[in-house]
Amino acid sequence: MEAVAKSAGQFIREERLKITNDDIELKGKASLVTYVDKNAEKMIVAELEKLIPEAGFITEEGTATEDGEKLKWVIDPLDGTTNFIHGIFPHSVSIGLIDGDEPVAGVVYEIGQDELFSAWKGGGAWLNGNLISVSKSSTHEDVLLATGFPYYNFEMLNDYLRLLEFFMMETRGMRRMGSAAVDMVYVACGRFDGFFEHALHSWDVAAGIIILKEAGGKVCDFKGGDNYLHGKEIIASNENYFPAFFEKVNQHLG
Repeated sequence: MEAVAKSAGQFIREERLKITNDDIELKGKASLVTYVDKNAEKMIVAELEKLIPEAGFITEEGTATEDGEKLKWVIDPLDGTTNFIHGIFPHSVSIGLIDGDEPVAGVVYEIGQDELFSAWKGGGAWLNGNLISVSKSSTHEDVLLATGFPYYNFEMLNDYLRLLEFFMMETRGMRRMGSAAVDMVYVACGRFDGFFEHALHSWDVAAGIIILKEAGGKVCDFKGGDNYLHGKEIIASNENYFPAFFEKVNQHLG
């Protein structure tokens, strides 16, 4: 999985300076895609099929949709396409493996800093071969948080803005990186203390979930349940800060 992600990342890196406006397609309002996303996904699928031939696929660009009896690869070939198109980092390759609905292995390769995050169930979480863990911060005033701005689903916008106002005033700050997969692994390695976002898809978070959990983090949906892989909403943080973080997100968005 690590080799596959790095190979796709190298292809994306090489193509970054070749992109023109003619290569950009609009999937939906503010949702962009290029031939780089599609070709990277095809490369990833072809290699993963060799690893577990019986596994199915859930892919962002729809290049493979086979069902697997138990196992499925969940792939975002280029998380942060808008960043990529504009020459901004981070953007990443995200590959998760799920057993039923449980992520059991994951790799996120952040291309700009050449950082490879990986984890498997019971095996710990790793960054470029070094074991990682979440932060130990526990109070609002001690944390740096990440989120994603709504870009197509604005039904929770007013509640979201009120929540942002609280975090802007009470924490060390908010960051919006443009790649949910990177947000998740940055929580896993302690750079961020928490992350929340809605209107997500399984390919945005599948790899990050297992990496975060293996790094000692906690995950839930906005109501405190476990519908965060397919439920399009997620709260993730270290264990110490989780109660206060969940309480505030749930109050506004739950």
